[in-house]
Amino acid sequence: MRDLFGTIRTLAWVAFIAALYQELRKPPAERTWHGRVAGVIPYDFRVPSFERLRSAYWAPESETVFTDRVFGVGWAVNIPVAARKVSEAIRQYSEASRPMREEIARRMPQPSRAGQATGTGNGHGGARPD
Repeated sequence: MRDLFGTIRTLAWVAFIAALYQELRKPPAERTWHGRVAGVIPYDFRVPSFERLRSAYWAPESETVFTDRVFGVGWAVNIPVAARKVSEAIRQYSEASRPMREEIARRMPQPSRAGQATGTGNGHGGARPD
């Protein structure tokens, strides 16, 4: 697992350096400080505005879970959409697994109710302890 995190960290640094290189190789007048590395990974080094923050992290009217990051390299998570999609996935899983859960519950042995059968209620099946 440590190797996976190390690889992800290395890839993040490579994307960051590539984004800087991409901007710095442009003439100063053409630098926008936002775009995509290799046409895929978004980057934005501009000062974030409140509207860009809101549209990246809190846009419940959208259906997009991953949006362009407000500052830096990579993606942001649209929190209300992600929560809605996770909730929907849990609901679908619950509905899909209901027949299986009911079948398992039906096959499970029921707890003994010996004390109730004789009416003594002492839990010893009618026998009195010494």
